Amino acid sequence: MARATIPTQGEMHESILQSMREMRAGDADWKNGRTWSLVYYAGEAHHDLLQRAHNLFFAENALNPMAFKSLKRMEAEVVQMTASMLHAPDDACGTMTTGGTESLLMAVKAARDRAKARGPKTDRPNVVAAITAHPALDKAGHYFGLEIRKAPVGPDKRVIVSAMKKLIDKNTVLLFASAPQYPHGVIDPIDEVGRLALARGIPLHVDACIGGFVLPWVERLGYPIPAFDFRVPGVTSMSADLHKYGFAVKGASVVVYRDMSYLEHQFFLETEFPGGIYASPSMTGTRGGGPIAAAWASLHAVGESGFIEHTRLAMEAAKKLQEGIRTIPELAVIGPPDATLVAWGAKDRAVDVYAVADRLEDAGWSADRQQHPATIHHTVTSNHLPVIDEYIADLRDAVAYVRSHPEVADRGNAAMYGMMAKVPFRGMVRQGVMNVMRNMYGPNALDFDPAKLNGEGVVDKVMNAVGPTLNKVLDRVEALKERFR
Repeated sequence: MARATIPTQGEMHESILQSMREMRAGDADWKNGRTWSLVYYAGEAHHDLLQRAHNLFFAENALNPMAFKSLKRMEAEVVQMTASMLHAPDDACGTMTTGGTESLLMAVKAARDRAKARGPKTDRPNVVAAITAHPALDKAGHYFGLEIRKAPVGPDKRVIVSAMKKLIDKNTVLLFASAPQYPHGVIDPIDEVGRLALARGIPLHVDACIGGFVLPWVERLGYPIPAFDFRVPGVTSMSADLHKYGFAVKGASVVVYRDMSYLEHQFFLETEFPGGIYASPSMTGTRGGGPIAAAWASLHAVGESGFIEHTRLAMEAAKKLQEGIRTIPELAVIGPPDATLVAWGAKDRAVDVYAVADRLEDAGWSADRQQHPATIHHTVTSNHLPVIDEYIADLRDAVAYVRSHPEVADRGNAAMYGMMAKVPFRGMVRQGVMNVMRNMYGPNALDFDPAKLNGEGVVDKVMNAVGPTLNKVLDRVEALKERFR
């Protein structure tokens, strides 16, 4: 078993940096547009500015705004600029967080605590959302003891508001909608959900983590964008990630509330600690100054004109990507035509989507796999425009190869994702994924090779965990089919 230990003697600085360069050699090539998520790159000059801004404040700690007044000022300005962009009222307020997940956690926690403070008391608070809501909402429910109730979506992938209405009861503390939802790039009917929220007197959070710093500029460019922000009267809070289309460094997000009557329930206060009064605005205590400073620098450096130009190029790239996908007869685009989030799937079972994804990764592309139905997801930025033609050519080759070699669906990630999609009992899927996580983060973590996610090792682990039971279930299903034919 491999185990790392602290070196007996300190190493030379250049040697350390060289080791780190070697370790990153096999990482995804985000700078040249080979990834469709994770990193949002606005060019080398901007990247250099972010590094310098981050380094200016990399040691500072926003835990104590009295000690580091500069960070508090920058955070306040970032929140206000975001609120203004989202058409929030003058009384709007909020905080920065470490990312979209923390922003959603905070919105849910604030809604729960606000409901407790206002009464009547409930031991079973719930949140009503769509099945397409980001899993960070489920994480919030898990952490904070709330039931997350999921409404279906219609053929257009937007939440069915009448179904949301049926899920609301006296214990509902928050309604939740997405602008857009991640899987298909579709904006929920925020105005309709907002009217429902007002009628029931329930707060409404809009998850604009991925859309917050792009939809305003898409709208400015003249594309038809439905109402999604604080202009909808029922919206009481929004989240928007700076480290996505805001082109800031990880992790930087903002959660904005309509007024302090909502935000105050996000705070945590402890006044009896012997070490002094402890007050925290968000989940973390210590907060690195670097991401706050870099976010402030990014908004000032890009400006409205820069965001509009980046968005124009991203929309051009997304349209070009959709057009290219439509030239491949076996594939279909899923989602709206005017969006920077693009997903595609196969028109029939002759082409295994996950096997195509494996081939794309062999060609150097990062492929983000989705399920229900099987699709591949792309978050398109201005950085992707120069590589769309190359991607479509590789995608066409990958589809042709998989169509002529159907056996590849039984290998690598294609086998794992394909098998998981067929499991009728999702608890079995959870157990298989849990086994992978145990190997990835357990005592033998150094022996775990992430590259083997594309090989037989991880697939074998998952198959060993759920395969025998799955085969029995599938055999039983087939037997029942034969019986009732």
